Amino acid sequence: MKIALVYTSTTPELTELVEREVKKNIGEEAGIISLQDPSILAEVREAGYVTKTAAARLIGMFMDAVAQGADAVLNICSSVGEAADCVQEAAAYIGVPIVRIDEEMCREAARRGTRIAVLATLPTTLEPTKNTIKRVARSMDRHVEIVEGLIDGAFGLDQEQFRTLLIAKAEEVKAYADVIVLAQGSMAYVEKDIQEACGILTLSSPRFGAVELKKALEEKGVM
Repeated sequence: MKIALVYTSTTPELTELVEREVKKNIGEEAGIISLQDPSILAEVREAGYVTKTAAARLIGMFMDAVAQGADAVLNICSSVGEAADCVQEAAAYIGVPIVRIDEEMCREAARRGTRIAVLATLPTTLEPTKNTIKRVARSMDRHVEIVEGLIDGAFGLDQEQFRTLLIAKAEEVKAYADVIVLAQGSMAYVEKDIQEACGILTLSSPRFGAVELKKALEEKGVM
């Protein structure tokens, strides 16, 4: 069994975390294909939206994963999650599910709260995550309010500096929310710290994405 992990930006810590969650759910024997193209996120950041060329390169990576024999694909980047949504019909046709790392996290947030704070370092991640939360909440017939927690100047900081800024922003928004969502997978290592510091349910995406990936493989019949 082969799993493709598609990144538009990564760090050694993020790669290790995602692979650990995937192997915990699917098994150590799973083969992992890691595909990375940081130019996609760079282009999205510069333009402020997912451009047609960035979307095309992402979809090309999905198809490359299929060509390399992947049984399923996990899309790691929330900024381009809606581009992953647009190819679901093709994924069903070719029999290789494309799973968004963040969708079930957003659904869990809508299940557990009505005021949801979304922390992100980029507007291009904040907006798609908000859209996903609203979409899944609507599908569950739930009304939610979104509290924006955009953290200026955080992109590219080292882990400890990033941790400090994340906790500070969480402290700032906690009075207005009953759930905090960490929009970027790279934030996951601070999930427990925020929950302990702020006393509020905090969700990050890698563990949810790995569970959904397992479900997709089970539905496909390869697990």
